[in-house]
Amino acid sequence: MTRFWWVRHGPTHEKAFVGWRDVPADLSDTARLARLDAHLPKGALIVSSDLVRASATAAVLAEGRKALPADPALREINFGAWDGLHWSQASARDPELTRAFWENPGDIAPPEGESWNAVSARVDGFVARMLADHAGRDIVAVAHFGVILTRIQKAGGLTAEAALGHQIEPLSVTQTGYSAAGWYLGDIGTCP
Repeated sequence: MTRFWWVRHGPTHEKAFVGWRDVPADLSDTARLARLDAHLPKGALIVSSDLVRASATAAVLAEGRKALPADPALREINFGAWDGLHWSQASARDPELTRAFWENPGDIAPPEGESWNAVSARVDGFVARMLADHAGRDIVAVAHFGVILTRIQKAGGLTAEAALGHQIEPLSVTQTGYSAAGWYLGDIGTCP
């Protein structure tokens, strides 16, 4: 059994779309970070997105875990031209497209961005590499909202629409696992 402990990075306090824009996380809640660290398995491998909000969060959690290089495959959805815009600004700019992007996730993408299916395929590739190279291990993956939702979809056998209905708070943990029997979905969005 290979278990994945999907951790959403620390809060950014942004009020706009944040995809590939590299904004820092607020890691000042040391008590919460200590609880999160205690909740995660020691001896696990730890890997993160290469965006600073995830890599800095992973650095705080790295003690007692073998760190793998940060991986761009774990980046958030590329919101393209919407990155940095408030929801209302993106909606005013592309009213039909913004609505379709969230209501019919699949091949619809923001201008210069990527679709739900593209993000899911990118993360599928990362997971396949982890399963090939580190089968039977616990893997702590510090990533982003959209990345974690794709794993909920995959492990839970859900539609993209159903996966998008889950709330994933900063510094929360979602657990998935893979064995010969296939995928399983454990706790979703636990905040230790």
